Amino acid sequence: MLASIACYFTFAYNLIRTDYINLVTLYGALFFLFYKLIQELKNNIKALTYIAFSFRAIFILAIPNLSQDFYRFIWDGRMLLQGFNPYLYNVESFINAQTLPVSQAQILFEGMGSLNASHFTNYPPINQLCFFIAALLANKSILGSVVVLRFLIIAADFGTLYFGKKLLNKLNLPEHYIFWYILNPFIIIELTGNLHFEGVMIFFLIWSLYLLHQKKWQWASVVFALSISTKLIPIILLPLFLKWFSKNKQHWDYKRLFVFYTLTILTTIAVFIPFYSNEFITNYYKTVGLWFTTFEFNASIYYLARSIGYTFRGYNEIAIIGKGISVLTVIFTLAIALLRKNDTTKDLITSMLLVLSFYFFMSTTVHPWYIATLLILSIFTEYKFPLVWSFVVILSYLSYLNVDSSDKSENLWIIGLEYSIVYGYLIWEMVIKKAAKKQLS
Repeated sequence: MLASIACYFTFAYNLIRTDYINLVTLYGALFFLFYKLIQELKNNIKALTYIAFSFRAIFILAIPNLSQDFYRFIWDGRMLLQGFNPYLYNVESFINAQTLPVSQAQILFEGMGSLNASHFTNYPPINQLCFFIAALLANKSILGSVVVLRFLIIAADFGTLYFGKKLLNKLNLPEHYIFWYILNPFIIIELTGNLHFEGVMIFFLIWSLYLLHQKKWQWASVVFALSISTKLIPIILLPLFLKWFSKNKQHWDYKRLFVFYTLTILTTIAVFIPFYSNEFITNYYKTVGLWFTTFEFNASIYYLARSIGYTFRGYNEIAIIGKGISVLTVIFTLAIALLRKNDTTKDLITSMLLVLSFYFFMSTTVHPWYIATLLILSIFTEYKFPLVWSFVVILSYLSYLNVDSSDKSENLWIIGLEYSIVYGYLIWEMVIKKAAKKQLS
């Protein structure tokens, strides 16, 4: 444990992002120690809980060193505090006009970078509420805002631990499985350390699944809507509930199905209404669309499709490929929703894992923290490839080895290594391991 504390402290306060050898060495050491801790203390849930949140406490006063996104979080929160709708303005427009609407505006602008500053915000309302709380409690201090945001994320992790353990119990799975998420260095560094709000979205998602398992489906729909209103990604999962509401495993219960979807949609709309305007719709649509038609990072299948496009057309066809990926994701999701059972909690969660995995494998942009949702879902299933991915995803930080040069292209050999390991383990789990089990039976 002392070795882990030393590694986390170095990660939080002394690590420079471009010091790749230290980055990989520290991360590898933390992952090894994490695995040993769970193996040795898996029967001592109380000890694992104390350790998990002790590690998070190390980061309390640390400024994130692997991501600049938190500067935009602080900006959006302070815009709200000043009475502005953050969806209607990009940061660059204020800076170019030499208007500073929030405290420490110039520092925040320089911190987030020109790319982030040039776009409208894409963070949904529950996210914005968290940013607003940080502005309300620490309007003049960047470190103060960071501390508030960090406490909110840690509180969400407490909630995930609480409902995750309860759901594991209900599914007759070992309680200590939740620590493959809660104690994972990837989760501690990316969420607590780098302040990514996937942790808050995941809290609502797991709470919703627990309520659904308890047959409290009305409340589950409301909480699921809060998950969507934190990060949009759970909206992809909505079709998977089609077979959950079935009578005698044969006929759909159309009434409950209609009420579930209606409550989810109305709650989501209610959360967005305070920000509504025609301009908001336009800006938000454009910003979200960038993830399908403009942005590229740490992709796998998309990069293969892109290379084929270059070969035959001579230029990057991301706009066409991105739309095609969206269509394929919808088709795959509907196929999983209609062809798999999905009428038990385990089956439903497994389908969620398959759909989101397909989406990320096809995506043009896969930031490391996106994998957190796959990781939490996997602990309720027989699949563990997201755990492997949570280890090798650190390689994505090495993809820009030429960060100080004018060439900002990714090192595709490193990306290839990352995905070769992930796909290799995935094939072993889904094909080789299953075939071996069938032979034994």
